[in-house]
Amino acid sequence: VLILAVFVAAASCSFTTKEFNDPDKDKLLIDLITYVLQKGHYQTKEINDEFSNNVFEDFVIALDPLKRYFLASDIEDFKIYENEIDDQLKNKDLTFFNLVYDRLMERMEEAKKIYPRVLDKPFDYTIDESIDVDYDALPYADSKSVMIERWRIQLKFSTIGNYYDLIDENGKEDTDGSEEVEYPKSKSELEQKSRESTKTSLDDYFEFTDDLERKDYFAVFLTTVVEEFDPHTNYFAPPDRDRFDLRMSGKLEGIGARLQKKNDYIKVVEVISGGPVWRGEHLEVGDAILKVKQEDEQEAVSIVGMR
Repeated sequence: VLILAVFVAAASCSFTTKEFNDPDKDKLLIDLITYVLQKGHYQTKEINDEFSNNVFEDFVIALDPLKRYFLASDIEDFKIYENEIDDQLKNKDLTFFNLVYDRLMERMEEAKKIYPRVLDKPFDYTIDESIDVDYDALPYADSKSVMIERWRIQLKFSTIGNYYDLIDENGKEDTDGSEEVEYPKSKSELEQKSRESTKTSLDDYFEFTDDLERKDYFAVFLTTVVEEFDPHTNYFAPPDRDRFDLRMSGKLEGIGARLQKKNDYIKVVEVISGGPVWRGEHLEVGDAILKVKQEDEQEAVSIVGMR
């Protein structure tokens, strides 16, 4: 794992100064990784059609494990390259990756329009319905109407859990008196609130995916490729490499707080004991960080909306 990460990082810095999302940089990474795996891995494995089939299946599943984006027709389009990924890797050809990535972006945009419409109307809980959560055995939706229905069932399943919790907590008194007691709400109010809660969760999820870039999905593809050699070999993109080094060294550098992006703002969600924030007492959980600057800089830079 370490050899692969260090070698790729060093070679990347030496051979090119282009951005990571430059196609030439992607081809360089493909060339370096396949070389290291074939020449430097302790367990050599032939990159052939069997290898290609496994990468094909694992990559598609990694991008859409719940089968709520890709249609059956998409999978048929992808299967044209099912036995060609090995040859594409050897030729630094990104046709398969580009096709899958572009199609995923298209389907995710469609999904962003589906869930708000579904959650805009109350669910009928008097109807006896079921959901199939055996996603491995679940076939891909063969039409957009089937996909919409799949989303509806999944959203109803998520919402009914929120609804049950709200009913259970409805009108309960605060035993220690620290919070204001809410009067019991009607079931229609609770049902609406449960849908709003589900929508908020999905809004947050898609806000997170909107921040992902092509290079993040390419890292998933490279990880799929290297893991085909054995499950203990991984590709680390630069940010993942930094996190790995942190876990291995046990040393934490930074402000000493766990941050989370919410809408366009960066908020403190946890203060780490012993860190600079904890010692300085300038920030607390819930605070939003609007601007930052280094000690030797004159003006602070706004980070609102930054990735």
